[in-house]
Amino acid sequence: MRYKILILVMSIGFFGCSKGGDSPAPTPTPKPPVVVVEPSLTATGGVIIDIDPGATNIYTVVGTSQRIEVKLAAIPASGVTIETKLIKISDNTNAFTNSISSTSLTNPITVTGILPGVLYNLSVVVTSKTTASNTKTVEFKMASK
Repeated sequence: MRYKILILVMSIGFFGCSKGGDSPAPTPTPKPPVVVVEPSLTATGGVIIDIDPGATNIYTVVGTSQRIEVKLAAIPASGVTIETKLIKISDNTNAFTNSISSTSLTNPITVTGILPGVLYNLSVVVTSKTTASNTKTVEFKMASK
């Protein structure tokens, strides 16, 4: 009788522990996407022109060309486009235009075509290639002696 009870208990335990039907594996929780924040070009110090005298002053050039450096505090991942225009104020004509693509923090540009005794407006527009609304414009006047 003991053997019958032992066999009964073991068979119940064996069948009770057998694997039942397959249940679906738990789905892993998706990780949120990594959000990369693009550096702002419009922030204070985001774009600096090394010769910028300010909006109310005139930069004096010696000669017919001037080297400027466009310095960025941080660069967007896809880079920027830097457009430079030298406009003759008296008749609103372009004396110099330049457009470059860059992934550097420091960007030298040589502005040419400056005539003595003529007042110009220099416009430098820096635009992110990722976000077109992330744009900074720096303008100031310059003239050659």
